[in-house]
Amino acid sequence: MRNKNLIIVLTAIVTALSFFYISFTFIARGIEKDAVAYATISGTDKPDLSRKQAYIDSIYNEPVYNFLGAEFTYKEVKELELALGLDLQGGMHVVVEVSPIEILQAMAGSNANNANFKQAIEKAKVEQRSSQRVFQQSFFDAYRELAGKDNMSKIFANSTNKGKIDIRSKDSDVEKVINEEINLSVDRSFNILRNRIDKFGAIQPNIQRVTGTGRILVELPGVENTQRVRNLLQGTAKLEFMEVYQSYEVIERTNRINDYLVSLDEEKKLNVTDTSSSTAASNSSLLVTNGDTSAVAKADTAAAAAQDTSKVSAFYRLAKGYFVYETKDTGTINKILNMDRVKQIIGSDLRFVWERKARELDNGTALIELVPLKVGREGKAALTGDVITNVSFGLSPGGKGYEVSMQMNTTGAKEWRKITKQASQDKKNPRRIAIVLDNAVYSAPQVNDEIPNGSSSISGNFTLEESKDLSNILKAGKLPAPVRIVEEVVVGPTLGQEAIMDGLVSMFAGIIIVVLMLIMYYNKGGLVADIALLFNIVFTLGILASLNSVLTLPGIAGIVLTIGMSVDANILIMERIKEELANGKSLLTAIELGYDKAFSSIFDSNITTILTAVILYVLGEGPVKGFALTLFWGVLCSFFTAVYITKVILLWMAKSKNISFDTFISKNAFKNLKFDFISKRKIAYLFSSTILVIGLVLTIMQGGLNLGVDFKGGRSYIVEFKNPVVASDIRSGLSDDFKGAGSEVKTYGSDTKMKITTSYLVDDESAEADSLVSSALIKGLQNYSKDNSFEVLSSSKVGATVADDIKNASWKAMLASLVGIFLYIFLRFKKWQLSLGGVVALFHDTLIVLAIFSILRVFNIDFEIDQVIIAALLTIIGFSINDTVVIFDRVREFDKESSGIDMATMLNQAINSTLSRTIMTTVIVLVSVLILFIFGGETLRGFSFALLIGVIFGSYSTIFIAVPMLLDLRSKNEKEVDDKLLPNK
Repeated sequence: MRNKNLIIVLTAIVTALSFFYISFTFIARGIEKDAVAYATISGTDKPDLSRKQAYIDSIYNEPVYNFLGAEFTYKEVKELELALGLDLQGGMHVVVEVSPIEILQAMAGSNANNANFKQAIEKAKVEQRSSQRVFQQSFFDAYRELAGKDNMSKIFANSTNKGKIDIRSKDSDVEKVINEEINLSVDRSFNILRNRIDKFGAIQPNIQRVTGTGRILVELPGVENTQRVRNLLQGTAKLEFMEVYQSYEVIERTNRINDYLVSLDEEKKLNVTDTSSSTAASNSSLLVTNGDTSAVAKADTAAAAAQDTSKVSAFYRLAKGYFVYETKDTGTINKILNMDRVKQIIGSDLRFVWERKARELDNGTALIELVPLKVGREGKAALTGDVITNVSFGLSPGGKGYEVSMQMNTTGAKEWRKITKQASQDKKNPRRIAIVLDNAVYSAPQVNDEIPNGSSSISGNFTLEESKDLSNILKAGKLPAPVRIVEEVVVGPTLGQEAIMDGLVSMFAGIIIVVLMLIMYYNKGGLVADIALLFNIVFTLGILASLNSVLTLPGIAGIVLTIGMSVDANILIMERIKEELANGKSLLTAIELGYDKAFSSIFDSNITTILTAVILYVLGEGPVKGFALTLFWGVLCSFFTAVYITKVILLWMAKSKNISFDTFISKNAFKNLKFDFISKRKIAYLFSSTILVIGLVLTIMQGGLNLGVDFKGGRSYIVEFKNPVVASDIRSGLSDDFKGAGSEVKTYGSDTKMKITTSYLVDDESAEADSLVSSALIKGLQNYSKDNSFEVLSSSKVGATVADDIKNASWKAMLASLVGIFLYIFLRFKKWQLSLGGVVALFHDTLIVLAIFSILRVFNIDFEIDQVIIAALLTIIGFSINDTVVIFDRVREFDKESSGIDMATMLNQAINSTLSRTIMTTVIVLVSVLILFIFGGETLRGFSFALLIGVIFGSYSTIFIAVPMLLDLRSKNEKEVDDKLLPNK
């Protein structure tokens, strides 16, 4: 064998490097176990998270691993380990979208109030619910429809865009400037969010732009405080310093609002409950405080208006002080403030903003102030956060909570001195200055004296984490536009630990079964194949670790599948060697010929699987990428180990003649087969067509495929109960809380664990909607299971627009893989009939899986079609074409060798001669997938079931559809030649 020494040296180097990179994972896991042991106090089951973090922090930059004299700190070990994905250790996956609406409004300036502009924005919002176009393109078309062509410059030709857009600019020029500004805003947002995440403290965070969109993906393994992450990501850091109006300055307007509402009888319109005698007058003695501020005006005017309760609207009646309300009433007040007429009364120089934190009273009531802020020209604040040069956090002077301190530049200090001087002129009734961040008042202290040095602070009884996060947000800078969470997945550590066990059990069980099957069928040849399989696993894990890849549960599924598929190359070689031995060749010659003749089949089948993996990786998202990456490297390593390493070992063993490829099970198996598969093709066509038609009819009757949250949008939760529950009862119990919206509840692995999916508020991707849906879920479950405690183990959210994008990307991946495979087969075999037959068989396999899913729904066996199922379908395509290519390769070989036999006979010979390989590969892959189905956990249940169907029908379609179609698609000349060769002709 040529290059034998090179293969041995290369194998030794790759093996050593693989163990080197894998070793970091074991070191990291050992240290984490030590941290848990340190943090677990005697008598408790769970570790103290703060103690665990303190242990990690103490060794973070200390050497913890010595490898041949090279020392690595814990930080370096964590960076080099094979990290676990969120589904294996818990954490948070978030996709945020930079809102183009605010960017358009900022570029329009004062023209943002233009009727056509506002109407175009609303039309674009509606279109986005069902369109794949970017928002600004929908806006451009809508505005042109309303205002006519080349009128966009009238909106965007202003001081903000000076030098870029003027009144003579054409629409195409304006669109180009807007698109560039939005792309730059996404870039700036990405950098700002990355800086915030870097300071957050999460280990191995992942943040990246989603290509071709205005979206940014953030993954934070191990985080548990999810609300903190949401605040960190969604805070724009728009900092403003604004004067607060005195009560007498706005009372005339608030009275007009009251009169207007009374005239509308708005209590009925807003569904406001009458508070009877509990008017604002009865609360007029209640003082309003705000953190470290002194008392503000009492509700004397409101009390006067309340003498005649028929003339008091909800705006006054719900007040517990001057512009102070209970938190439960803020929704009603917001409805009032959003009325068009009320906005007109308020005017452009007044803005009502809620303070950030409510204040709890001893009786349990939570009060929150609606602060009347003074707005300057063009809606500008007196001073903005752009002047801030330094930010720090620490304990408040009084020792009550933490505060954030800020230092301004020269220009800001000068303006701040002027503002505070004006505010403190009236010593008896000094003004307040509000510090507003992201449209929430953090504090609004009275200013007793001017502040000359540009210093200011934000106080409000912050916790240490809150003050730290606020400081980091301000340091990282202001986002150019707000971001909204359009996709979110939260996995609890409990569910992650279960996934690890399920994945490891399925992986090791798969390895053991495959190892035993190969030895039982191929004797010592099977043992050599097992050695190659173990090398394959070590190489794959080593490469993944060296690439800083993240191992996910679908990634483990990829390894299990690779185990099954990688033995195919070894089976091809063993079967070829057995054929040569049966033809009387010597052992060494048979081995050489076996490898030579099997190479083209192995190469072609591996290329098609790699092609599928590449398409999956490029077009897929999230867990699909992890699966594709594992499959890609697994197949490459399989090729090297099966074709080269095993050959070195077999040739070495052959020198001593101490090797055989048969056992009592396989000695006479599949000998001299002459099954007439081709003549049964029409029966197979009818059988497949029947299943497909039944599946299609049922799919239509069922209202379409059962799409998961990935593809239709919505929110999904996995909830574990202490005692068994009934899914249908929970669904009924949640119906009222979810306002009758479409909901689905099904068992998730056991009758104590449920997966709850709802479309309630699916079109609302705001944080408020997330909170409403979560609250509705908790309330409904509490009412249903009063004596049955429960825990939400994980949650996921996918916005409707994102769901459409994911769905379209998935179908594109399917189509791209089929086109790619068609072209590859055509180039390799130079016969379009083979290409078409192969692709038709792949279509068949994909549709059969979907049809069977629809048929099973009749029997209440329900699998959702999501990204993971698409990964399964693409894997089925890879496996099926792998099998098809092997037989096509034998067809090509027989076509060259055969003479005097018709095409049907030749095709039967090709199928029969490879039948042993087809059955062995199919059985081994089936066993691997069956183990995955049994032990892989609920997360991979649908994935593994789809593969079970796909593997069976993939082999079936190769024999009864792909190959027979070569006969049915033959040319007229080929048919005439065949007719002459048939015995009865």
